[in-house]
Amino acid sequence: MKITYYGHACLGLNIDGINVIVDPFITGNPLEAAKSIDINAIKADYILITHAHGDHIADVEAIMLNNPNAIIVSNAEIASHYGAKGFASHPMNHGGTWQFNFGKVKYTPAIHSSSFPDGSYGGQPGGFVIEAKHKTIYIAGDTSLTMDMKLIPMFFKLDLAVLPVGSNFTMGVDEAIIASDFVGCKAILGYHFDTFGYIEIDHEEAKRKFTEKGKELTLLNIGESITL
Repeated sequence: MKITYYGHACLGLNIDGINVIVDPFITGNPLEAAKSIDINAIKADYILITHAHGDHIADVEAIMLNNPNAIIVSNAEIASHYGAKGFASHPMNHGGTWQFNFGKVKYTPAIHSSSFPDGSYGGQPGGFVIEAKHKTIYIAGDTSLTMDMKLIPMFFKLDLAVLPVGSNFTMGVDEAIIASDFVGCKAILGYHFDTFGYIEIDHEEAKRKFTEKGKELTLLNIGESITL
């Protein structure tokens, strides 16, 4: 499984040639590095959406138009929203699991808000556990630290946890360390940081704090990838 960081909370997963995009927000990202990403070149078979905020859905329709056979996977309200626009979608809700052709996906709880840019209701926010090709990752979405995270290792053994670390709108570094304990994973990919002034972090301090707890925090530059 190859994971590419497109900035903010946007990820690209390549799983044996199947392309999964998570929370596409690229063209609106104010960071200079984001301008190097050409969304017209992004291949997508699935788009997973954690919630309806503009900094997670801005490029959904553009990517779907370039990939007309792609399927949007999200909560029922978001799936219905895009279904009404003529896009293929698969609705889920908290605790639900579905076997897709790239792997098994569980939709997990997140504590946050969720509304579309026009203010309409975006359903309850969530995250995803993806089990594919003998690797399992947890993408938390925008969330605070929550005790529900303790349920994840009862069902999954994680190889990687993708956690927000920017604070202000989500949990920060200190809470993410506790979250890594809750989900039983020492390998953390941080996201939802630096995009705006509210969520800028000290990278070296964040990594040091994780190291002191016997964990590894990876903070990728926009466009960089890791392989599990």
